[in-house]
Amino acid sequence: MPSRYLRPGSPTDDLRADFDRIRAEFDVTVGFPDDVAAEAEQRAAAPLDTAGRVDLTDVPWVTIDPPGSMDLDQAMHLERTADGFVVRYAIADVAAHVPSGSLLEQEAWKRGTTVYCPDIKAPLYPTSLSEGAASLLPDQTRPAIVFTIKLDAEGERTSARVDRATVHSTAKLAYGSAEVPHLEEVGRLRIAIARRRGAVSLNTPAQQVIADPSSPLGYRLELEPRVESEDWNAEISLLAGMAAADLMAERGFGLLRVMGGADEYRLTRLRRVAHGLHVEWPEGEPYRDFVDRLDPARPRDAAILEEARGVMGHASYLYFDGAPPKDAIHAGIAARYAHTTAPLRRLADRYVLDLLAGGGDRGALERLPKAMAEAQTRGGRVEHAVIDLMETRMLEHRIGERFEATPLEEDRRGTVIQIAEPPVRARLHADPRPPLGRRVAVLLVRADPRSRSLEFRPAPTS
Repeated sequence: MPSRYLRPGSPTDDLRADFDRIRAEFDVTVGFPDDVAAEAEQRAAAPLDTAGRVDLTDVPWVTIDPPGSMDLDQAMHLERTADGFVVRYAIADVAAHVPSGSLLEQEAWKRGTTVYCPDIKAPLYPTSLSEGAASLLPDQTRPAIVFTIKLDAEGERTSARVDRATVHSTAKLAYGSAEVPHLEEVGRLRIAIARRRGAVSLNTPAQQVIADPSSPLGYRLELEPRVESEDWNAEISLLAGMAAADLMAERGFGLLRVMGGADEYRLTRLRRVAHGLHVEWPEGEPYRDFVDRLDPARPRDAAILEEARGVMGHASYLYFDGAPPKDAIHAGIAARYAHTTAPLRRLADRYVLDLLAGGGDRGALERLPKAMAEAQTRGGRVEHAVIDLMETRMLEHRIGERFEATPLEEDRRGTVIQIAEPPVRARLHADPRPPLGRRVAVLLVRADPRSRSLEFRPAPTS
């Protein structure tokens, strides 16, 4: 579940209408046609077919997700061995409930991904499946695709296999709420390996909208807190994704998640922002080392980290048939990588998992890059629209107030500024433009929820 939206709340009437308007603007449908919903109910009620599946129900699987999540894609079990570790990673087997050619599959292709808003989500599959029969809920036996990955004592992968299986989760955990045996140890080893490999990790706090009954809006906007267990959990997901990519390369066709990496233009722009914020970036220091030492608790560092999110470029999907191109890697991970771990929420993962487990629909895999690009663009626009909306709703009654702001960068539309409280990024219209990185006082002169836009001017000097 995206960290921006943690759990649904009760919006005000105005805010509910705003959210509805955003969904309509970006053609996001929450409900399902009656025939699709009926097919989902039928599939959810069908008995589990265990033929050809490995019985792994005796493994004490656990899930780790944000509080309130019900669409549980993954469960894990980590075990120490004499020479390292065995990581077992179970992922919901959507294909067991959504047959090829079904109405459910056709509807999923129209959606591509689950789209989250603060008040409600538009799921990829009906909740009778995504939060019911296909979800790896505790105390339930479920069909799954299971990665069994062996690591040596240093955390390096020595082997990987994928099986269709049945699993039985024993506990639903939240980040930071309970200790998963060996997760910290394996997570730290894998983080160290990623650094040696050249991976880039941006520990940047994202804006999030969370339910808050004490707020007049029913929500508040804040920077995302993060706990270490999220990073350790992410390393297990990345481990599966890299194993999946290598297994598909051996198979000779598949779908990779690729990212080109930082280019000179984006690096120059980031250097300009760092200089403007008076954060030292010595000539010759690699980008990865620079961002790795930034502290998101410091406002200037946090602003640079936010800007750095775009330096590596945009990730995309790549279908390959034959040997994958040599440059078909994910630069942020510094390795070959595939999306596999969110099939209840992301269309592509179901087909990658099916391929790994012995199937493989070349036609579907070849069509997925275009379908996923469209779906993820839509989801990203909804997220940005919700954040922009919340900023204007939070500030619409504060027109005329002064705020302290830090100018970050300039473009043809003005100066981009960061306000610390509330955490808002906007544009300042000023002539002459203020020096980058130097705190300035600004005046809010317009906040329009309809256009989701803010306008600031320099505050008059007293």
